[in-house]
Amino acid sequence: MRLIKQLIAVVAVTVLGGIAANIVGGNGVLALLAGLITATLTLIVYRAVVRRTENRPVTELSRTGAARSLGLGALIGIGLFALVIANIALLGGYAVDGFGSPGALLGLLGLMVAAAVTEEVIFRGVLFRVVEEWTGSWVAMSVTGLLFGLMHLLNPNASLFGAIAIAVEAGFMLTAAYMATRRLWVPIGLHFGWNIAAGGIFSTEVSGANTPQGLLDATMSGPVLLTGGDFGPEGSVFSIGICVLTGAVFVWMAHRRGRILPLRGGQQISEASEPVLHES
Repeated sequence: MRLIKQLIAVVAVTVLGGIAANIVGGNGVLALLAGLITATLTLIVYRAVVRRTENRPVTELSRTGAARSLGLGALIGIGLFALVIANIALLGGYAVDGFGSPGALLGLLGLMVAAAVTEEVIFRGVLFRVVEEWTGSWVAMSVTGLLFGLMHLLNPNASLFGAIAIAVEAGFMLTAAYMATRRLWVPIGLHFGWNIAAGGIFSTEVSGANTPQGLLDATMSGPVLLTGGDFGPEGSVFSIGICVLTGAVFVWMAHRRGRILPLRGGQQISEASEPVLHES
């Protein structure tokens, strides 16, 4: 029952935020403002509904070290996507023709902030966390990762391979980041950094969503396995490989910290366990 209540509350904010984004349209400043408001309200609503339904401190949104963790996650996300683009460019699949629209970058910032927060709260904060308590970490990761990938089939330029790639990349890497830290800040930052690098900086398609042009005027060409085709670089074999390797590092960290739940009936993780990534 708490799963349903939490989902309804968070999804309602997400839907309202999407409506607001459509209303402001291409106005960069208003789009940025709408995105920031949506993200903030999502965190407020999530904290309130979890406290009400679970009667506990919402440690996954602890304010201690939050800014540091968000920044660290964003830097990792930007760096990982830059590495993907560098590999594609070395093989002739990505070329910069000039500069795009710096003004459009404001709107993309708002869009990516809202997407990172709402999707991480829904998939890691609600779905993964609750399902993990019922089934253990690995089953919960598989189920929620698959759902996360399938959700992207709704995008205009979606492909089955792209959705599978998202399930493997984000479903694994972002969930592993949450498992390693037991906080939402690093996954949110990582998600945002990856997306803003993809759409805002390198001006590539993001998950087949008809992403507007960002800071650079760039073109992609070549085999779909290399570039991801209409779905964008997230459908590239480079993205899959790099994200899987990064996720494996987070899994190793989670294992070292004793934060992987076995199958149902195993020992639960203590909420007091200290996340090394964002506590000094």
